[in-house]
Amino acid sequence: MNALERIAANKDELLRAGMNKRIWSERIFQAIGIGSIMLGLIFLVVLLSSITLKGAGAFTTYDLRLDVTLDNDILELPENPTQSQWLAADYEGLIKQALREKFPEVTSRSEKRMLYPLISTSAGYQVRDFLMAHPEKMNTTQSFWLTAGADSIAFMKGYIDPQLEQADRRFKDNQIQWLKEFQDNDDVDHSFNLGFFTSTDSREPEQAGLRGAITGSLFTMLVTLVLSFPIGVAAAIYLEEFAKRNKLTEFIEINIANLAAVPSIVFGLLGAAIFINVMHLPRAAPIVGGLVLTLMTLPTIIIASRAAIKAVPPSIRDAAMGIGASKMQVVLHHVLPLAMPGMLTGTIIGMAQALGETAPLLMIGMVAFIVDIPGSITDSATVLPVQIYMWSDLPERLFVEKTSGAILVLLMFLACMNILAVILRKKFERKW
Repeated sequence: MNALERIAANKDELLRAGMNKRIWSERIFQAIGIGSIMLGLIFLVVLLSSITLKGAGAFTTYDLRLDVTLDNDILELPENPTQSQWLAADYEGLIKQALREKFPEVTSRSEKRMLYPLISTSAGYQVRDFLMAHPEKMNTTQSFWLTAGADSIAFMKGYIDPQLEQADRRFKDNQIQWLKEFQDNDDVDHSFNLGFFTSTDSREPEQAGLRGAITGSLFTMLVTLVLSFPIGVAAAIYLEEFAKRNKLTEFIEINIANLAAVPSIVFGLLGAAIFINVMHLPRAAPIVGGLVLTLMTLPTIIIASRAAIKAVPPSIRDAAMGIGASKMQVVLHHVLPLAMPGMLTGTIIGMAQALGETAPLLMIGMVAFIVDIPGSITDSATVLPVQIYMWSDLPERLFVEKTSGAILVLLMFLACMNILAVILRKKFERKW
């Protein structure tokens, strides 16, 4: 082999070595990427599985059947009671009497204090609603399915270990025996917990529900959408189509980009300082929450809307102007309709981000304990993320599952909003 052949062979060997090294580097990079994705998916599955396992119990509840004598001697209602008299009557006294009749062996005061919590204090409202709808049933005995007490539900769901020493558990041996008598007589019903969605917040875990928080979230999101969408779209159109390229425009664009990265709690502090302390808007109201979330959402909507406007080909503008359309007509009749799908997608994603925010709403007082359902954007309210935060701080075992259940409901709303964004993008997307 002559010198030229040796040089050529060395070059081929170097090329093959370099190629093999590149191939192995690419394979290692791909393996790292796939491993990272798989690790992220594993963490996601573990997180969702943990939340689901803890929160599944929030969607079921237990009722106990009890024969209640609707004794007017206890209620002390007149012949034609008024609304306030109906509401003020002692319905819990009827339930306590029914429990004493079912368990006549319970005579001591301490045993009665253990017996009464078998039934939730909300059971009185169930009896009241029945009597108000059927006043002719007064002084008769009716069979009711009444919501079980918190400790009764926790025991039937397996959260209380009966093998523990009686002093170490809240549900005592007598209560277990009384509950077993309900079970032996088929007086226990396990059903879907509709009250989780129809009831408002409560200090009693078996009564607590999400209706108030869901209503507050809807009002807050309505205010956010009504304010952020038109302002964000208008700002994007001006910056992209009409604004002159100068230092002022560059300054505005830089600040919009920076605002998108500002921590959300800063917007909460700004809202508390301006909307509550200066403008004196009602504290803990959806209108204030919507204004704060509007400030937080605007940068996202503006950036997404500008990207959608940029995606419209210049030929569309040139063709419209070529047939005599004004600048405003070009924007409103041609550019805006074509960019609207991208704008809607960005808006929905921004709204989904706002729906999951907690910190800015804590700063404006939406962390208050509110039982009433808000009727307007100026009424006191809370929202789903704040409700989750409040429940997570409560010690009762049933609030643990209520917290996880509320997280599942919030994730469902977020998933629906993101799916809607994908559908809109796919449906109205244009290929240029």
